[in-house]
Amino acid sequence: MSQTLKNTVLFAVVAALIVYVGIFNSWNSALLIIAMGLISSIMALGVNLQWGFAGLFNVGIMGFVALGGLAAVLVGMPRTEGAWTTGGFAVVGALLMGAGTIIIAVVMMKRMQAGWLRNLAVLAVLVVGFFVFRALLDPAVERVEAINPANTGYLGGLGLPVLLAWPVGGLFAGAAAWLIGKAALGLRSDYLAIATLGIAEIIIAVLKNEDWLTRGVKNVIGVPRPVPYEIDLQNSPEFVARAASLGFDPVEGSTLWVKFLYILLFAAVLLTLLWLSQRALHSPWGRMLRAIRDNEVAAEAMGKDVTARHLQVFILGSAICGIAGAMMTTMDGQLTPGTYQPLRFTFLIWVMVIVGGSGNNFGAVLGGFLIWFLWVQVEPMGLWLMNVITYGMADGSALKDHLIESAAHMRLMTMGLVLLLVLRFSPRGLIPEK
Repeated sequence: MSQTLKNTVLFAVVAALIVYVGIFNSWNSALLIIAMGLISSIMALGVNLQWGFAGLFNVGIMGFVALGGLAAVLVGMPRTEGAWTTGGFAVVGALLMGAGTIIIAVVMMKRMQAGWLRNLAVLAVLVVGFFVFRALLDPAVERVEAINPANTGYLGGLGLPVLLAWPVGGLFAGAAAWLIGKAALGLRSDYLAIATLGIAEIIIAVLKNEDWLTRGVKNVIGVPRPVPYEIDLQNSPEFVARAASLGFDPVEGSTLWVKFLYILLFAAVLLTLLWLSQRALHSPWGRMLRAIRDNEVAAEAMGKDVTARHLQVFILGSAICGIAGAMMTTMDGQLTPGTYQPLRFTFLIWVMVIVGGSGNNFGAVLGGFLIWFLWVQVEPMGLWLMNVITYGMADGSALKDHLIESAAHMRLMTMGLVLLLVLRFSPRGLIPEK
């Protein structure tokens, strides 16, 4: 079997599984799997760009996805009435003052002669700057968070079209990647992993605790949509008539239509990024990155700036994850900082890349759809399996209850089993790098 035919069969199998869900479960579930599979594939593309192209071990994906979600709030949500005049400008002033303190400290480190005097001066600037920063920030934050805390209690956003938040999410994640890369890309791969993981946790901690920015664990709800609301469609006589002609009631028809529109938008983004990634892969830049990945010493001896190229691809991959994060928050209609967990937004994305095929963009897309399908469907399938196994057992049996309750753990067990099987029988992934 040729590689092209094999790849086609693999994608066809995943498509058949999704169609099976639509026929025997519901098309609503099937379309949701497709939509989230598209978002997961975009995240996997970003990680594949970093790991598959350049060998960068980034385990801070969760933080970049969360920054994309933050962009959806800051761009799409309306301003909170009175928040800026009450304390918003003071918050911005305090943040600028804090950034200025760091800049002054960096300039002093570069300009002053090394020694105890420089260390003492830098320490004094940082300490004084920190206390001034907190003195300006804390009162302003309290004033902002006091404005209708049950419903707002934060600055709000710019009230712009939410589609603009997707590239802005990429910019946020790319800017954070630049800061991380300048500090950590010179480190060994295991230290880079630790640094990215720690910084991702810091980002999530900020989103959870800075209520003036994201409402913290109270969550931001009602993020605007780029597609119509279901209730508006249900109140439209024209749409109701069209749905009835296709055999759908207004509620089901509106739900399916909204998901279909999201799928079109997400597919357009995925196809664009996939095309760009393929062009990059086959360009001199892509070949140089793979040469650096395979042998950094030889590439550096040939005059290549390894650190600069690593920084480029680290920023690009993180920006793609940020775009996916903004897309996901837009579809959810809310930002919930407490739901950003490493298991979902780091480990699962890595499984997609490894199972699909590291270094192959189409493999990353296949892994995104396949692993997301299993992540969603394995638990109900596990419950059905346990019910079959325990069919002849008496109701109330301790063993039967234990097995049925264990169905909830089938999801994690299946992820580990799939990963082990692929690493054993196809260690380069289902669609390996050429």
